Formats: sequence, structure tokens, C-alpha cells
Amino acid sequence: MQTAPRAFEMHFSIRYLFYLYLMYRWTFFTAFVLLLFTSCKQYTDYVKSDASYSYYVNEDRVQDYLGKSAEDVFKVQIPVKLIKRDNNAGPLGLQINGFGAFDVYWDGIFVGSNGKMVKSGQPEVAGTETTYYEIPEKRGNIGKHMITIIGTQTQLREAKRGIDIRLESFLRLHRAPLIVMSFMNLMAGAFLIAAIYYFFLYINSTRKETTVLVFGIICLLFFCLLIIEYVKFYIDIPYTQFYTRLQIVGLLTFAISILVPWYFMLQFDFKKKRLFLFLLFTSLIVIYITNYGHYDRTAIYFSYAMCLVSIIIAANATFRKIKGGSIVVAGLLASVVVNRYIFYDFGLFIAFTIIVLSMLYLHTIRAKAIEEAHNASLLLSSRLQLELIKKNIQPHFLRNTLTSLIDWVEESPQQGVVFIRALADEFDIMNSISEDTLIPIRQEIELCKKHLQVMSFRKEICYDWEESTIDENENIPPAILHTIVENGITHSLPPKEGCIRFCLSFAQNEHYKEYTLLTLAKNRKTRKDRGHGTGFKYIKARLNESYGDNWSFDSVAVEEGWQTTIKIFDKR
Repeated sequence: MQTAPRAFEMHFSIRYLFYLYLMYRWTFFTAFVLLLFTSCKQYTDYVKSDASYSYYVNEDRVQDYLGKSAEDVFKVQIPVKLIKRDNNAGPLGLQINGFGAFDVYWDGIFVGSNGKMVKSGQPEVAGTETTYYEIPEKRGNIGKHMITIIGTQTQLREAKRGIDIRLESFLRLHRAPLIVMSFMNLMAGAFLIAAIYYFFLYINSTRKETTVLVFGIICLLFFCLLIIEYVKFYIDIPYTQFYTRLQIVGLLTFAISILVPWYFMLQFDFKKKRLFLFLLFTSLIVIYITNYGHYDRTAIYFSYAMCLVSIIIAANATFRKIKGGSIVVAGLLASVVVNRYIFYDFGLFIAFTIIVLSMLYLHTIRAKAIEEAHNASLLLSSRLQLELIKKNIQPHFLRNTLTSLIDWVEESPQQGVVFIRALADEFDIMNSISEDTLIPIRQEIELCKKHLQVMSFRKEICYDWEESTIDENENIPPAILHTIVENGITHSLPPKEGCIRFCLSFAQNEHYKEYTLLTLAKNRKTRKDRGHGTGFKYIKARLNESYGDNWSFDSVAVEEGWQTTIKIFDKR
């Protein structure tokens, strides 16, 4: 029995937190940015080197050490000078970045291997691009040392990547990637949860907003980008597949660079979407071609192009005074500054996070607008229900109807009973549909027939109903045809002979459904415009409630009398 109160309390708490965010969103945004920068500062404090050293490598030697044959064994000697060390740093560590399969020696002493070199009858077992080695404690003293690398490189010889080294505490060499991954895993988890949430939101939503789907895809791509960028710390990637990971990173960055500006175009209703998307796509292709093989540089230029186009779109929205435009401009400029002055691997992802925060801010604005529209629609629905009930309890209508009923009961009790039953049936139908937004077309037609039967007794005029090509499976907002019939009765002159006829027809094609109600009678001359009465306002409100903007309503005089046409479009 406590489920409902708990649900209410949780809903109230969520709404209260959302209210706090809207009231203090600048405070939250500033705190988050400061947290990001604080995290980066802490990371740099952790990875400061405990060893001061210098080394020299002949550049020509770096390019030529592989030899002519793929099976040639290379030997690279790198002299280093260890100048200073922190006594409390623990064993000295050596980081080597290079392609191939090789053994590593420190002052002639074997300290480790990376993969397995080519031997007679045995192929090379490729090593990884980055490896770590522990230097024997007695050998890590201050002074000059010689690092010797002996190995083979049978593949990717054309890359001429060279060999880089780094001396650092062995403990810190292993701890630094863990610190990086701790922050990046938090970001990746946030992006994954956001992606799943927005995918579910899109799937279960009746509106199917493109911005929700695009934002979910962007969050998923950010998650994949973070995972691919740092997967090298989880698994051993052979140097032969080193560029495969970079190519995937470039492809993901390319896709994000297209989707982020497109999202802002959709969110801000940017007019020249196709032109700017074409220019952006062309620019990204040119960047890829001119920087082919320079993977990091290509990704950086992709992000620059994305930010430039996004800033133009957001600035245009600010100029048009669209809410949220200035916040997005500020966020994008902050991301550019971060990306410019912070190391690429961190700056890029922090910049992406700031951009996502800007997107989330836009979603809060849109969520608020949707909530306000929903509340307005509920209020409108209540008003329409009240209007529908009022249609048949107006004092003028009841007085005239009851007066006619008295006359019929006195003059012809049998017909009076028929009159009473018709009036009761009309009230029953009205009561049953008062809370519905759509009702079966057959129920609406029965309502119209009952009303014509009542009015034929009341006015002692013959009214006739005809219908053709009606689809019994169709639904329609309640009492809109009934309102048109009322309007036809009020504004049509009684004929000297015959009946006033109401002819309803239905037509349908791949684009829309059409109802046409033709009143065959001579029209009364009225002083005010017939198309701006309260009845027509009710019809338009009902159509807008059920179909949004996907409808049209026309009511005009024709040679035969008066014709009203309602079109309901599938998509507009």
C-alpha cells in the first residue's frame, strides 16, 4: 500500500532536483569544469618524472637501423645519462616505444623482451608498440648507461617509426595508465548510460524526435571512442595492428564531427542544413586526404572543423534570440580553449564532455518546453470536454427543445415518445464520448443522425442524411461533424418543399484522409464571417489536439449550399 506515496516522493524529488538545476545551472556547469581541470592537475602531479636524464640518438641511424631485408636483425644503441633520481621512488623503469620484436639490454645485461624475433624456420611473433622493463636496482645508479635493443621488424617497415625511450619509476610507469583509465572509465560509463537512456527514450516515445536519436548515437560514439583510445592498456595489441586502432579512432572522430553540428542544426532549426553539412563533409574529406597517415593531427583538425561549424550554428541561434544559443557558444569556445592548451588525449575528451554538457542543457530546455506543452494540452483537453458537454446543456437549446417536446406530447403522444428517445440517445452518446480524444466514425455519424432527428421534431423541418465510401475502421475527434451539422442547420433556410440534406463522403490516398460534408440548402445571409464562430474554433482545437499540425480545415459556400472539408495528413 506504500507504493503510491513512495512513487510520488521519488517523482517530487526528481522534479525538485531538476528545479535546482535550472535555478543554479551556471554553478553546476562551473563546478564540473573546475572538477575536470582539477583532475588533470592531479594527474600531472602523479606522472612527474623521478629521474632526470638525457640521451642522444642519431636521426639518420633511427631511419636506417632496420636493414635491407625483412629478416635482418637490427641493433640500436642509445646512450643515456642519468643525472638525478628520487631515492624513494623504488626501482628504475624503462619505457620503450617502437615497432618490432626485440630484446632489451641495460649496460649489456638482459632486462626483457618484446615478442619473439625471426629465427631460422620460425616466423616473427610481433611485439607491442609500448613495453615496460624494470632495471636491476644495483644498475640504476647516477651516471652514463647504454641501452641496447636487438630485434627484427618484418612488417610495417615503410613506417620508419623509430624508437623512443623514457626513464621513470617502474611503479609510476604502471600507475600512470591506471590513473588515466580511472577518469576515462568514468566518462565512458556516463556516455554509455546516456546513450542507452536516450535510445530507450526514443524507442518508447510517440513523438520520435530526431534530436533524441542523434544525441543517443553521439553518446554511443563518444563511449566507443574512449574505449578504442584506451583499449591499448587492457589488451596487448601487436605492432602490426597499431594503425588499425588509430584508423578506428579517426573514423569515430569523423562521424562525431558530422553528427554534433547536425544535432545543433536540428535543435536550433538552422535554415541551411544541407549546404553546411555538405561544406563540412567536404572539409573533413580534404583534411583526411591532406593529412593522410598523420592520425593524431587528422583527429585534431576534425575536431576543429566540428567546433567551427557548431559555433557558427550556435552564434546564429544567439542572433535569432533562441534560448540556449549563448550557453552553447560559451561551451564550444571553452572546448576550443581546452583542446588548444591541454595535451591532446585529455583535451579532446574534456572538450567533447563540455560539448555534451551543452547538448544536455539544450535537452533540459526542450524537456521543460515539452512539459509546459503537455500541461497546456491537458488544460485544453479539459476545456474541450467542458465545451462538448456545454453544447447540449445550453439553456437556450434546452428551453426550445423542452417547449417543442411539450407540444409534441400534447398533440401526438406517440411521436412525443420518439422525440424523447432521440433526445435521450443524443445525450447518451454525448456523455459516452465526452472524455475521448478520438471516437469511431460510426459513433460520430450516429450522433449526427440523432441530432437531426431531434431537430426535425423541434423545427418541424425535414432533414436527411446521406453517406458514401465511409471506412468503418477510421476514428475521428468527437462531435466535429456534429458541430458542422449544427452550423448547417443554423445557417440554412428551410426549403418550401423537400428536405435539407447532409451528404458525408470519405476519400483516402497515400498522403491524407479527407472528409467532405456538403449541406444541400440555400444559405442564410449573415453579417459576420461564418468561419470564425465558436463552433469552428472547437473543431480546430480538436483537430490540433489529435493531429498537431497535420490537418487542414476549409468551410466555404458552394453553388449547392455549404461545403466543409477536413484533411488529415499522414506526414507533412
